[in-house]
Amino acid sequence: MRAYFEEILPHLGYDLVAAAANGKQMVDCCDRFDPDLVIADIKMPDMDGIEAVTKVCRRRPLPVILISAYHDAETVARAESDFVLAYLVKPIKQADLQTTIPIAMRRFSELRALNDEAANLRQALRDRKIIERAKGIVMKLDGVGEQDAFRTMQKIASSRNKRLIEVAEAIIATTQVVPDRGT
Repeated sequence: MRAYFEEILPHLGYDLVAAAANGKQMVDCCDRFDPDLVIADIKMPDMDGIEAVTKVCRRRPLPVILISAYHDAETVARAESDFVLAYLVKPIKQADLQTTIPIAMRRFSELRALNDEAANLRQALRDRKIIERAKGIVMKLDGVGEQDAFRTMQKIASSRNKRLIEVAEAIIATTQVVPDRGT
């Protein structure tokens, strides 16, 4: 299979940065060469392809195409990890790779964007909770309403060239140091 990929991938416009004879070597090659995509056979000596790509992708997520002569339910179930974007059954034809590689890379890019967006939304929610808590403290300490407390925090952030979340964290930290203030 290695010789086949060494021959066919350049014809498809892809650079083959490394070819591994076994799973351990594949992990080492991925660490050393930082590929954009991994194509791995499931049956490999030392460590099977599924275990190897799992190790690689835990360190750095990559799009993965698994290939195998086996397509039984157990093998396919093992291959259904977060990183596997395609599963090709041998024999692999040039057309299989020609269509599968760009789709796998595009899907990986889309998944990465969704994961980034989800992480940003989780962070925004955490920030919002902190800001709301700080706003409550300002309302209590200054005896003002919600809008006035928020405007006060915005003015402090603007005058000190800080983000609103930094001001909110400072307000909370101050009330934790001086317990009789705000909480």
